[in-house]
Amino acid sequence: MTKDIFLVVDAVSHEKGVSKEVIFCAIESALASATKKLYDDQAEFRVAIDRETGDYETFRVWTVTDMDQEEEPNPAAQIPADDPRATGLEIGDTVEERVDSVEFGRIAAQTAKQVIVQKVREAERARVELEYSPRVGQLLGGVIKRVGRDSVVVDFGDTAEGVITREHLIPRETFRVGERVRTLLQELRTDNRGPQLMLTRTSPDMLVELFKIEVPEISEDVIQIRGAARDPGSRAKIAVSTNDGRIDPVGACVGMRGSRVQAVSGELAGERIDIVPWNDNPAQLTINAMAPAEVKSIQIDEEKHSMNIVVAEDKLAQAIGKGGQNVRLASDLTGWALNIMTEQEAAELQEAEATRLMDEFMESLSVDEDVAAALVEEGFITLEEVAYVPLEEMTAIEGFDDEIVEELRSRAKDALLTKAIAGEVQLEPADDLLNMDGMERGLAYRLAERQVTTMEDLAELDVAELMDILDDIDEERAAQLIMTARAPWFEASNEGSDTVNDADGAS
Repeated sequence: MTKDIFLVVDAVSHEKGVSKEVIFCAIESALASATKKLYDDQAEFRVAIDRETGDYETFRVWTVTDMDQEEEPNPAAQIPADDPRATGLEIGDTVEERVDSVEFGRIAAQTAKQVIVQKVREAERARVELEYSPRVGQLLGGVIKRVGRDSVVVDFGDTAEGVITREHLIPRETFRVGERVRTLLQELRTDNRGPQLMLTRTSPDMLVELFKIEVPEISEDVIQIRGAARDPGSRAKIAVSTNDGRIDPVGACVGMRGSRVQAVSGELAGERIDIVPWNDNPAQLTINAMAPAEVKSIQIDEEKHSMNIVVAEDKLAQAIGKGGQNVRLASDLTGWALNIMTEQEAAELQEAEATRLMDEFMESLSVDEDVAAALVEEGFITLEEVAYVPLEEMTAIEGFDDEIVEELRSRAKDALLTKAIAGEVQLEPADDLLNMDGMERGLAYRLAERQVTTMEDLAELDVAELMDILDDIDEERAAQLIMTARAPWFEASNEGSDTVNDADGAS
């Protein structure tokens, strides 16, 4: 019997790759289950196997319980606290009584198998999760185990398997069973079937990890990959930088005769990789990212976070790339929306924009075409700039004296106020309103849309007016906001004595 236990422990532990302790625990559970069938299915039993000798003992177990609190007491496994056997014990403690053990060789085979298999499976799942959780975002090497229509299963040789779904496979890439492959562990999903290793070969992160392997300077943090974008299996772009002026980051990533970049490309089904120098200036970074296309000029729209990229007519197709690939990758790399156009298109667009600005200045400021044209030529593009730029910037314009500038600024401010009242310009809430106790950012901006931009503006409202502006708050909430806004009106001695009713009906 002792020999049988050790044979089972050794065999299963070796086959499943789990510790012998797990197998011992599984056998103890199986013996306890068999004992329940022999004595009483409602009873509880504990089996203790000596790890050195293989001998084991069986104990029947009762839990000390407050029976009055139990909806369905189980006398076969519970005893009340006033039972003589529970003397000196507390609720939750256990009482054990040794009973005859069942023989290991006579355990129902199915019961033992089910318990052992379940315990082993739980141990395998725990081991896989513990081993692979820290490796999310890292490269893994494995062997193709199964190729299906919608996914590929990769075996990592330690009872762990990963899945690459069709959308995470490089287009037109094929695999054969037994072939070695590198993948990136993108996610560790946990469900009833245990941890699932979700793999990818299309993520830009895989490109970065491959370069870390091929370029020692990256793994040593001498060179940094600042951004990466991919059209999997076709083309990719990465931006690199270094703090060591003696190193050319692009050349280091390319390698001697292109050896390093070719090694990465070969791993990604021949994906063509452009390596460009990183620049903190978005415009220069965009120029670098558009390579090999030559950029003539760039027009930046900070508000829309976009750029108009001007290229020569004969370079337009190269700048856009096949199917828009080049500009799309450059956009992903820089994080800006990029619009490609020819010099003629840019000139036409610039002329149209200048005409629009002149018309707006002529209408809003009530000036003639010459004054509007002068403002546009000097780079003024908004009424806010006319209203608030330093005086010296405007007086520097030929023909603009102090009197003309003051008049233009006054007209610009009046025009902005008119538009604000008409709802054409969204006012910004003041800092005191944004930071007021109990104020939410969304509420502050909704108030600003109705020209309530400061705590003072809010304090002058009554509850009914505020509820009309913010139709989704109740009377109590409206009163609280108003009273908070009015707090500066009152002396410190009166703070805390005001009530919600003080605000109600105030004008």
